[in-house]
Amino acid sequence: MVTTDYIWFDGKMVPWADAKVSVMCHALHYGDSAFEGIRAYDCGDAGSAVFRLKEHSQRLVNSCKILRIKMPYTAEQIYDACIETLKVNKMKAAYLRPLAFVGFKEMGVYPGTNPVHTIIAVWPWGAYLGAEALEQGIRVRTSSFTRIHPNTLMSKAKAGGNYINSILAKCEAVDDGFDEAIMLDPAGVVSEATGENIFIVSNGRIKTPPLTNTLGGITRASLIELGRDLGYVVEELPFSRDEIYIADEAFFCGTAAELTPIREVDRRQIGAGHAGPVTKHLQSEFFKVVHGQNPKYKDWLATYTI
Repeated sequence: MVTTDYIWFDGKMVPWADAKVSVMCHALHYGDSAFEGIRAYDCGDAGSAVFRLKEHSQRLVNSCKILRIKMPYTAEQIYDACIETLKVNKMKAAYLRPLAFVGFKEMGVYPGTNPVHTIIAVWPWGAYLGAEALEQGIRVRTSSFTRIHPNTLMSKAKAGGNYINSILAKCEAVDDGFDEAIMLDPAGVVSEATGENIFIVSNGRIKTPPLTNTLGGITRASLIELGRDLGYVVEELPFSRDEIYIADEAFFCGTAAELTPIREVDRRQIGAGHAGPVTKHLQSEFFKVVHGQNPKYKDWLATYTI
């Protein structure tokens, strides 16, 4: 991991190496934190742009509300702080990680009057699942771990503690020689991956699971709108794991993964075994959008210059 110079910490720019918390921090022991993953893209002569920063900032605040974390900043303040952190670190392109977490004062499950801290870190980060995966696709397995029940842990919050579920599934997949895992919900239908939403393509129609027990991905919502604008039928409907096996195409999406094709699931080749035509079309148009090359979606971009 390549570090940068400063981290925004409770409203101040702190040198990366000095951004520290106590080992008795409540979130470290109990997982009460909320975070976002956001990307900024270099748009050449037009400067730089953060993709859907307004929506990410609001989701962070919403996650804190769901988790009863008393977030000390508004979505607008987080938005401004993200831009400030990028500029201070002179980052034309970057991955951004805002994080709100319960700090140290008292121990015990009940957070009581423990303080809530907020940080924003930025750093360079390439394709999450590998640059070659964007073209060739990745190998995936269905996890033996079930996606959390929506009334067990709040599935609409992007909570740090929720990701234990994802960590277990990801480790299992990697240990078994796969790149990623698909998680089924408690009813046994497809939910999402360990950090991505999933789409399948059959007969030119695009389908993604509904938000019943799935984190409302901002990239997911963007691709639904983009796909429909491109003339595709995009449906939010439940589907089973074996429906993926016989799909023409499948892909993951998310801030980190962007739009990554799936070439194999549970040792079954998907379609032609590489990125299909619909996936390639969406991927190409998505990258035009995030690099500021499609003015129709300019409202999705928070622009800045270094």
